[in-house]
Amino acid sequence: MANLKIEKVEVTDIRFPTSLEGHGSDAMHTDPDYSCAYVTIHLSKTDLKGYGLTFTCGRGTEIVVQAVKTMSYLVEGENCHDIWNDFAGFYRKLTSESQLRWVGPEKGVVHLATGAIINALWDVWARYENKPLWKLLVDLSPEKLVSTIDFRYIRDVLSPEECISMLKEKGKEQADREKEICTTGYPAYTTSVGWLGYTDDNIKKLCQEYLDKGFTSFKVKVGQCLEDDKRRCNMVRSAIGPKNNLMIDANQRWEVPEAIEWVTALKEYKPLWIEEPTSPDDVLGHATIAKALRPLGINVATGEMCQNRVIFKQLLQSNAIAYAQIDSCRVGGVNENLSIYFMCKKFGVPVCPHAGGVGLCELVQHLQFWDYLSLSGEKENRMIEWVDHLHEHFVTPITVINGKYIAPKVPGFSSEMKEESIAYYQFPKGTYWENRANPDHIMLAQ
Repeated sequence: MANLKIEKVEVTDIRFPTSLEGHGSDAMHTDPDYSCAYVTIHLSKTDLKGYGLTFTCGRGTEIVVQAVKTMSYLVEGENCHDIWNDFAGFYRKLTSESQLRWVGPEKGVVHLATGAIINALWDVWARYENKPLWKLLVDLSPEKLVSTIDFRYIRDVLSPEECISMLKEKGKEQADREKEICTTGYPAYTTSVGWLGYTDDNIKKLCQEYLDKGFTSFKVKVGQCLEDDKRRCNMVRSAIGPKNNLMIDANQRWEVPEAIEWVTALKEYKPLWIEEPTSPDDVLGHATIAKALRPLGINVATGEMCQNRVIFKQLLQSNAIAYAQIDSCRVGGVNENLSIYFMCKKFGVPVCPHAGGVGLCELVQHLQFWDYLSLSGEKENRMIEWVDHLHEHFVTPITVINGKYIAPKVPGFSSEMKEESIAYYQFPKGTYWENRANPDHIMLAQ
């Protein structure tokens, strides 16, 4: 067994100028520059490395970068095998450092930093085992996989024994499902048609493009102006037809009564769900909205800004969501996301991961493939968000064919970025940012 000692945790601030063309714009984030705190774990006496990241929107990325640097002393000098043999214990070590915990706990900037580090450690593990992460998760024994989860604060609704039992019920069809995700794929939905900064003509054009690409589910950003939302939702619904799915996303824009009134006014366009209708921390507010909209056949979805497994636990307990939207790095990385999947399985709520930001599509696909193969065994009412931006900057970008994610076969978490992209977009000393004043040097992210 190789001595995989962690020699250094490196972190880089990488920012893309997506705001220049309105990519990613919504009711709360009007000018996002899609960015990430990008972590590289260097091991001693080997070329093996691990890569992880946390998605951000530009300004503020430097704070997450500093948090990773501050936490690095908890990681450097450790042996990867020791971590993987007690991953739950190591996770708790990161989230329970007695002084850093005060600026969390398990939420905010320090938890974003935790997610980037944890994801990089999983990337190392998958590379070491020469498997894509989804396959590593599937091949771990139920006992081993469950041992990676910290059950603190969720034992009142979920036990390790229950999780192990769920995994042992995965059935004989697993091999067929694995072949399926590697060939025909897993359903995706697109948000690329509906950014608030896009013109009507662009939206119409994109709807047709994505219909031609095989997509059947489309999401539209709402929340700034009701009349504009009616026009845009009508436009998209007319373009995609009555049988395809239309979802709407307010990105936390509304008060609770306002959310109910606004979405009720959009009911004629038959949205499958309203996403993030109010504050992501307002569990009871989401429950109130869900209760009011349920008779209209409109569901509530949320999760991309949920701070941790505890918020998810309460959303599920309160019957506040019909769709759970985990994020690959908003919570503390793979370990905590696994606990959320298990809780959703117990409460009968399908997971439809949030993605689209830098690297999020690349990462969440692995978690959703594992869920399909080992836990839920279902695709009904489940899909992965897909946005067609920035994938060209990754060494192993996602593959989406006919509106479906195709499972990657390359070892790792699909999280490694190209060196030339890092050099160009590193902030503030990358080539792009140093020469931004000169339009000849501007290269927009596509």
